Amino acid sequence: MSERVEADPGAELLYGLDDRPPLREALFVAFQHVFAVFVGMITPPLLIAGSLKLSAADTAYLVSMSLFVSGAATLLQTHRIGPVGSGLLSIQGTSFTFIAPVIATASLAVQGGASPADALGLVFGLCLAGSLVVMLASRYIQLASRVITPVVTGTVVMLIGLTLVQVGMVSVGGGYAAQADGSFGSLKHLGLAALVLVVILVFNSSRRPRLRMLAVVIGLGAGYLAAALLGLIDLGAMREVPLLNLPQPFRFGLRFSLPALVPFLFMYLITVMESIGDLTATSSLTGQPISGPTYFARLRGGLLADGINSAFAACLNSFPSTTFAQNNGVIQLTGVGSRYIGLFIGGTLMVLGLIPAIGVIVQALPAAALGGATLIMFGMVAASGIRILARVPLTRRNGIILAVSLGLGLGVSFVPEVTDHLPELLRSTLHSGIATGGLAALLLNIVLPGERG
Repeated sequence: MSERVEADPGAELLYGLDDRPPLREALFVAFQHVFAVFVGMITPPLLIAGSLKLSAADTAYLVSMSLFVSGAATLLQTHRIGPVGSGLLSIQGTSFTFIAPVIATASLAVQGGASPADALGLVFGLCLAGSLVVMLASRYIQLASRVITPVVTGTVVMLIGLTLVQVGMVSVGGGYAAQADGSFGSLKHLGLAALVLVVILVFNSSRRPRLRMLAVVIGLGAGYLAAALLGLIDLGAMREVPLLNLPQPFRFGLRFSLPALVPFLFMYLITVMESIGDLTATSSLTGQPISGPTYFARLRGGLLADGINSAFAACLNSFPSTTFAQNNGVIQLTGVGSRYIGLFIGGTLMVLGLIPAIGVIVQALPAAALGGATLIMFGMVAASGIRILARVPLTRRNGIILAVSLGLGLGVSFVPEVTDHLPELLRSTLHSGIATGGLAALLLNIVLPGERG
């Protein structure tokens, strides 16, 4: 079978996939990748820790492990070991997809009497078990793509963004701590969120590509500075942390619940389709085939690495790992598609994760400042879903799938107590709006007559 090489017409590579750039240039490009993905990696643990009201030390630890695992996972993904890894310059990071189901599952466990630590142990147990889905799917990519079509993927991605907006708005108001002390929605919190939002918008509108790529980092930096001037930054936990933070496997234990596993299985299936899109884009940008044996070998290796990396993350107290799309913009901007850059990116992220002070500094960022950034980021996730759906013909069949799935998914997200009187198995499965809407989209796509889109 012949292979089709379809490189992105806008990408003029200075260094191809197997080229080795000089050390100075390699480090410069690697740091650009780190800046592009850093916020995306630390946001999930910050939001999840905030929802569980974890201590500063535990929050900082989750942030550190997110960076450490993302670095190790990037090394495996870019430096293919046997059948594992795509061998592309694909950066791994903590997935946004799981934020809502993780918060829903952990909150439900806490409501049932579990401690936050036990709730995290349950989450990590579910993440470990669910990672097997990605490993299995890596062997049957073409079969999975026949069922999880763009109408399903687009619907679920849009639901992820729309349901996470609520989490972002809680942060904008000051977070759960502000709800407890009565300052939620005060001008102080709203002003801080607005500052971050405006700075991101200003830099994102810049004509200079590098400034656009760093817009979120600059916005959060401005929010951090403003919070420091207002006396809202507390670095007291810095005195309690060691100089070096070594990973502690199973620090929160591992627990399991079969009913709670269903939403996680479905989220893993969605990340499979997202990763296929990211890996295809990276292949195109670096002049690699996007059809034929080599292409599918890269997809299988990349997805297998996704699954192994997610299992590794659960063992080291971090959340599922998947390929990031942000680095494709860096490849296009720099013209460097060398997979050897992954060595410097992965190493930098691992070093940052081993320094607990980084985690303390990050977790000290006020919730309102983080909310100003996440509101845009989650909105962009929803917009990504809309872009996927825009490529799907809006037939009567697809319109019904979209309408029913959105109605059920958003309905459960807005009124979660509607599931309170269901049997435990159904309640745990449908408690997440993303799982409810996603399952509806998948089942309707299978059973409704007509061509699957």
